[in-house]
Amino acid sequence: MHEMSLAESVLQIIEDAAARERFSKVRAVWLEIGALAGVEPEAMRFCFDAVTRESVADGARLEIMSAPGTAWCMPCSQGVTIETRGDACPRCGSFQLQVTGGADLRLRELEVE
Repeated sequence: MHEMSLAESVLQIIEDAAARERFSKVRAVWLEIGALAGVEPEAMRFCFDAVTRESVADGARLEIMSAPGTAWCMPCSQGVTIETRGDACPRCGSFQLQVTGGADLRLRELEVE
């Protein structure tokens, strides 16, 4: 389950921000998870709750926003939306796609005190 290591990395970013910005408590965390990131949102919630215990983010609400998968279709010369890696172009059926978005996990916002 790679969500555990991802949750640990998110916590490290939060703790670094807490030290830099001098806040003591995180109330909410907004994560953006791309459709192509290979991250299961419910597993991420479970792991986030586990790794944040007794930390600055203990009890923080985790808000997960999804981002669509996008790609550039070489034959169509157009951007398209895809649901998973390996999908065909929804316009022409080609598999010559270059992923352009939705493959990331981003910490978008923190609510702190």
